[in-house]
Amino acid sequence: MISILKPSARRLLATGVVVLASALPAISHPLDGLSPTEISAVVTILKDDGKVDADSRYPLIELKEPEKLKVLAWKEGEPEDRQAVVNVKTKEGVFKGLVDISNKKVLSWEAVTGQPMLLLEEFLGAMSLALGNPEFVAGLEKRGLKPDQVFCLPLTAGAFGTPDEAGKRLMKVPCYVNPTQSNFYAKPIEGLFATVDLAGQKVVEVVDTGVVPVPEDGWGYGQEEIGQRKDMVLAPAMKEAKLSQPGGANVSIDGSLINWDMWSFRWRVDKRPGVVLSEITANDGKGPRSVLYQANLSEVFVPYMDPTEGWYWRTYMDSGEYGFGIFLSPLTAGVDCPAYAKFLPATVHADDGSPVEIPNAICVFERNIGDPAWRHYEIFAQTPEAPVPAEGRPATELVVRSASEVGNYDYLLDYVFQQNGMIRVMIGATGLDAVKGVASQSMKDPTAAEDTKYGTLIAPNLVAPNHDHFFNFRFDFDIDGQKNMFARTGLVAATAPEGTPRRTFWETKDEMPMTELQGRYKVNPATPAMYHVMNMGKETKLGHHPGYMILPENSVAYSPLDVVNDPPARRNAYIEYTFWNTPYDPEQRYAGGEYAFQSDGKDSLPEWVKQDRNIHDTDIVTWYTMGFHHVPHMEDWPVMSTMWKGITLMPYNFFDHNPSITIRNPS
Repeated sequence: MISILKPSARRLLATGVVVLASALPAISHPLDGLSPTEISAVVTILKDDGKVDADSRYPLIELKEPEKLKVLAWKEGEPEDRQAVVNVKTKEGVFKGLVDISNKKVLSWEAVTGQPMLLLEEFLGAMSLALGNPEFVAGLEKRGLKPDQVFCLPLTAGAFGTPDEAGKRLMKVPCYVNPTQSNFYAKPIEGLFATVDLAGQKVVEVVDTGVVPVPEDGWGYGQEEIGQRKDMVLAPAMKEAKLSQPGGANVSIDGSLINWDMWSFRWRVDKRPGVVLSEITANDGKGPRSVLYQANLSEVFVPYMDPTEGWYWRTYMDSGEYGFGIFLSPLTAGVDCPAYAKFLPATVHADDGSPVEIPNAICVFERNIGDPAWRHYEIFAQTPEAPVPAEGRPATELVVRSASEVGNYDYLLDYVFQQNGMIRVMIGATGLDAVKGVASQSMKDPTAAEDTKYGTLIAPNLVAPNHDHFFNFRFDFDIDGQKNMFARTGLVAATAPEGTPRRTFWETKDEMPMTELQGRYKVNPATPAMYHVMNMGKETKLGHHPGYMILPENSVAYSPLDVVNDPPARRNAYIEYTFWNTPYDPEQRYAGGEYAFQSDGKDSLPEWVKQDRNIHDTDIVTWYTMGFHHVPHMEDWPVMSTMWKGITLMPYNFFDHNPSITIRNPS
């Protein structure tokens, strides 16, 4: 089975693949990710303490961040105790530990009541258990298939609070006919799947709802495969249009520290959220000013809208169950990023705790997108003798990009820094639709109405079910310091004053929530508003309080899901509001809770805010849920065009003037 996995997955599953410490820069900041040497040290310390042995497995090894105030007070060159949080699966059960790497000791060790992230070893084990089960093999034989003709895709089973879930760690295992072309998902074996208990190492159920025709077309998406098809014609070769930077880069990267234009920040990769950016500052010419202490992906929720037996449970928490960091895929120069980009490796860990490097996991590049940062053509300055051209400056931006492949989907994640003080946070969804085998080959078939009740027929014998994508981000704003507040500025109808011929106006109305329950907001186009974080204890030269606005743009997904009664939605009830605000708590990093696998939602953002803590004039964290509803269409197949969704963090009276006014024309 390992032979059919992609190379990145095989590499992560391999044991003993250790990246030398010299492969990455030495630790230079308290928020730097764990180095290969430190990851290995964590395992050694636990073994020396008798907590683990060679058979122990590690769902999670990640940096335990120092106290925030200590980090902010840290000076370069000062020593800093390094600690790691670990989840470990042992013969005695699953444990959470805190390991002091600097002093080589275990600080805490306690049994875990929740279920940790999926191990890649468990993924392979579920596949083998299904294909070794006689009842499952009989189901394949009914379809004229043998185990060596198929590959299986173990999927997290969700959680529905049923008695048969108790004490189990469940996955569902559907299968596909082995690919003859590049597309692994083109030939689903519909109507047959196994339920595997990873804890008991056995198949607890085989579901066979009846034979469905397997699609005949391999639907490869490689260039040669497309060129060989009779129903497609490759587009004529085009002259290359590409980004270039002949003068060299303006960005400097020193270990985890990135400096570009006014911006400075640090990066690392954690197994669960992927890229984490910290200590984001902007220099307006008077020295660096704090904007964000930290920004990272918090959770991803992808529920499918097909209620049939083989699909209702497909309600994935892609970050908390699988991990965006562990599934970072190497980026390709000239395709994923410009050829001149700087490519950075990520260090993660294999199931046995050994460090593994993912090459080219992040790319950092500047781009001029062909748009002006600003311009003005002054008509009154024009004379026939001396025409005056428009004054303007080209817009250049810095992109920090990663791509996580979680199953059939590829998610690009961009943090885009601009010279006008804005930061865009963008998600690009591409890859392949999840597809369901059906009898219909055309919408004219008598079975089509039933087959497409919950999705779209995108190819003969293939339906792509409707689904959602929700992405929750954690933004720890520190606008000129830690004492911040959240505000909603609504645009409301105003009364026209006496004497004006105008009859309608609008004006702004501020709301400043004091507590967590007041600090939840649903973005609604019918009630336009601005949402921003401000520092009421600081003033600009005109007396404004500096702030940053969060512009939802095209990222709002209105969810009709019932977050009270529907178990998958209850586990991800943060989708009910676009904005949430909480006081800073270093233990509350993920909106879906610390342990997402088979969770019940009791440890999650919507539960935390029931404490109704103060969020006024204090250190707050703003959580934003973006997303989109995906009703598939034929143009999604055999591979999806990249669909971008995002938000913009925009300065709101933060600078004394437009910071991009100081841009110089390129020399």
